[in-house]
Amino acid sequence: MNLLQQTFIYKALQNDIFGRYVLSFVIIIGTVIPLLNVFAPEGSMFDITTFTMTLMGKILCFAILALALDLVWGYCGILSLGHGAFFSLGGYAMGMYLMRQIGDRGVYGNPELPDFMVFLNWDALPWYWYGFDSFGFALLMVFLAPGILAFVFGWMAFRSRVTGVYFSIITQALTFALMQAFFMNKLGFGGNNGLTDFKDILGFNIQSDETRSVLVFTAALVLCITYFVCKYIVSSKFGKVLVSIRDAESRTRFLGYRVEHYKLLVFTFSAIVAGVAGAIYVPLVGAANPSEFSPINSIGIVIWVALGGRGTLYGAIIGALVIGYAKSYFTTSFPDLWLYILGGLFVLTTMYLPEGIAGRLEQLRQKRNGSKNDPSTPAKNAELEVAK
Repeated sequence: MNLLQQTFIYKALQNDIFGRYVLSFVIIIGTVIPLLNVFAPEGSMFDITTFTMTLMGKILCFAILALALDLVWGYCGILSLGHGAFFSLGGYAMGMYLMRQIGDRGVYGNPELPDFMVFLNWDALPWYWYGFDSFGFALLMVFLAPGILAFVFGWMAFRSRVTGVYFSIITQALTFALMQAFFMNKLGFGGNNGLTDFKDILGFNIQSDETRSVLVFTAALVLCITYFVCKYIVSSKFGKVLVSIRDAESRTRFLGYRVEHYKLLVFTFSAIVAGVAGAIYVPLVGAANPSEFSPINSIGIVIWVALGGRGTLYGAIIGALVIGYAKSYFTTSFPDLWLYILGGLFVLTTMYLPEGIAGRLEQLRQKRNGSKNDPSTPAKNAELEVAK
């Protein structure tokens, strides 16, 4: 066995045909589009506008977020309606760093306080803003802010054995409460307007095409790395226990596994991944707004995963790409119809495509190869063995 075959990346993708296709497409988006935007002559047939490039970067961030949800919902059965909160917390952590980089270039010219604090007559920088002048500290907070919240929240919920729809409701209540809190001016996060007017990141102009190109490439790279890590997790013994918890939690607990610990670990990791997605998203869009905490956004993530096919990982990426592009098109061409289209799409997926796009692709592949290994075959074989 050569060195390549010993890597976890090779093992993760060994039997993942569609995953390889999806990641290849992601790599093309993350490399070719930024290169064409920067180097292709303006007005030529190969020219990619900054708007298009930024849009693709945003959709790649959504794909990372969809992966995070698919890991806990598709493989552990934890339907979270609060992942939008973790996404937003990671975004705000990065946004606070970007606000500190403005310095005296703001409207009021205060080198220490952001403009919204000067406008609201704040006398000093709040203690929880300390350290955000350092990119390293901000990056640490991108991990810790959603991670700690998910750990504390998950510890209380899983310890109390809150599951199913009840867990979904309290996660939605969590994100709604955070949205209301971040809308308040006195909390110190910009209130209704959020954090805006960013100037640069790591010394580079955040509005330049070159910087945006690097951000889009970073989003694609993080998406690929996240996919590899998630695929490795679900392919390991840990992942098999997660699936066991999803399918038969009581039986798994009876076998001696600490179900709460497994749930807590995967839920916390998923929240951190969602926070990283938000941290890349905020520099791309140029703002961190409390509306990102809206419960409808978290519900939208569920629709991405359901459409793409939960429990496949690559299906979550497909769903995010499809709905992300569709949202951009329909909100521009038919803005009043988008929510109806999204709701109708979810209903149609539930009724006629319960396994999502990924499930349909697997069926077509099996049909093409003449395979009889449908999902029910192992169970049927087991029944035959018992009967004998």
